[in-house]
Amino acid sequence: MDLTAIDTLVGNDSRNAVAAWILTGFVVAVAVGSLLVGDLLWAGFAVCVGALAVLPAVAFRNRRVTLPWEVLALASVPLLVRTFGSGEVSEFATYLSVAAIALIVAVELQAFTPVRMTSGFAVVFVVVATMATAGAWAVVRWIADLSLATGFLRSEEALMWEFVASTAAGIAAGIVFELYFRRRSRAAGRPPAGGSP
Repeated sequence: MDLTAIDTLVGNDSRNAVAAWILTGFVVAVAVGSLLVGDLLWAGFAVCVGALAVLPAVAFRNRRVTLPWEVLALASVPLLVRTFGSGEVSEFATYLSVAAIALIVAVELQAFTPVRMTSGFAVVFVVVATMATAGAWAVVRWIADLSLATGFLRSEEALMWEFVASTAAGIAAGIVFELYFRRRSRAAGRPPAGGSP
């Protein structure tokens, strides 16, 4: 069976592995730091990214088998931005990271399960998963507001702008990932799966 561009995302290039493990170390450090200061939300987010990052190495029992460092960097963006940015920039970065996590899930489904998808379907999956995550996150915060009076939801207008930001981040990430798939396909000397060269 021919490999699609999405299959080539899990690789064993040593330079990529070094960069991926550095990013994974950063994510683990953020998870521990967030846990120590009681920021359970960001600790959980960092643990999720870290677990997805180490899954290829664990599955193949080879520390050189990693996801592309670019995808891990994108998933780590909100962990950096929350320190230096705020407001809409931080929210957009968070949803961009959610899009990267959706791509990681798509890549790992392709690599480790019988599921097969084209790069085009993976892009649609990323966009829809990002929007669905925004909706689910809104419901979780609404329930927390009702039961715990947390004040997470500032207003309905702010919530709608979050949905706009999540959709924009999903579409932006989808376009970037499609271009990334095409570049990797060209580098491998074959046309992208499900599309023209």
